[in-house]
Amino acid sequence: MVRLTLDLIAKSNNFKPRKETTSQYLKKITHINFSDKNIDAIEDLSLCKNLSVLYLYDNRISQITNLNYATNLTHLYLQNNCISCIENLRSLRKLEKLYLGGNYIAVIEGLEGLEGLRELHVESQRLPLGEKLLFDPRTLHSLADLEFLLNKLIKLWKMDLNGNPVCLRPKYRDRLILVSKSLEFLDGKEIKNMERQFLMNWKASKDARKISKKRNSKNEEASNSYTSKQAVLH
Repeated sequence: MVRLTLDLIAKSNNFKPRKETTSQYLKKITHINFSDKNIDAIEDLSLCKNLSVLYLYDNRISQITNLNYATNLTHLYLQNNCISCIENLRSLRKLEKLYLGGNYIAVIEGLEGLEGLRELHVESQRLPLGEKLLFDPRTLHSLADLEFLLNKLIKLWKMDLNGNPVCLRPKYRDRLILVSKSLEFLDGKEIKNMERQFLMNWKASKDARKISKKRNSKNEEASNSYTSKQAVLH
């Protein structure tokens, strides 16, 4: 078992005590890179007050823990681990990029507090055969709930869901482009202004036809009602 600890961080950075203490040194660290180091757990790193970028991809981490302190964290790389649940991230209000691809996540949840999130990567989850990636709450259809999520993440500009069943839903890409004005890249493909404008025009035209159809239907009902009344009077 290899745990990410303050002592391990200090040793890996070849900290040599001079005038400052280990504690003072750890407070200054902004980037920590322990990718592909067989890390299976994150210990209390609360001394790393200024940590902004944390690389922990290609490890064996099963739970997201002890990151509540990291209020200055902007980039978190946790792809290709053993994570099955998105948790303990709500205090990371400055987080801009979250990488969780290649894990065992079945439900996208726990993102409510991430007001600054701009990139969400949850591609290629390693799920049991037949199991689909869902979006909290579980009672909603995955695509409908994904649309709800995008309405909340108003700064999100890049999202990658490649390899997940939701991508196979009818008009998946069109619906997400329409619901998110901030999204610029979806599943590695740029969203062109022309594409978004075309979809917006198409939706406006479709909505106009629906309104017209309803109006005609109401007029027809009123006309039929009037005709019926006239027939009764005669």
